[in-house]
Amino acid sequence: MSQSLAQILVHLVFSTKNRELCLGDDIRDELHAYIGGIVENHKGTLIRSGSVEDHIHLLIAHPRTSSPSDLVQDIKTGSSKWLKTKGESYSRFHWQGGYGMFSISPSHRPAVEEYISDQAEHHRKVTFQEEYRRLLNRYEIPFDERYVWD
Repeated sequence: MSQSLAQILVHLVFSTKNRELCLGDDIRDELHAYIGGIVENHKGTLIRSGSVEDHIHLLIAHPRTSSPSDLVQDIKTGSSKWLKTKGESYSRFHWQGGYGMFSISPSHRPAVEEYISDQAEHHRKVTFQEEYRRLLNRYEIPFDERYVWD
């Protein structure tokens, strides 16, 4: 086979450090676009993004030539540095140390896109921690509650 092809869809989730409520409506669209540029630099595609004050969800067509940890590191480091240039309220901004990345079947893509788009409505009823625990359980990822939050 002369060509390498892949379709790797992932749902990436991570929060602000200590789940600080600092991602305002005024910055979200710009932040999502900036992260989209980082993903494109890795030869991937940001399909959908959604965030609330304390965390972000990204649906990514993951690049076949980049490791998950390298992509996430660049997204978090690059966007954190960028946010710090956006005013005094972001000067001390940090993302949490960890993240969750979940593989998505192409047949589930529409539902995940809708879920990510409806974050504001969803989080009127469910906290980030409740949501994240549900995702970890749904994907059968064992976790120790002592080390999930920072």
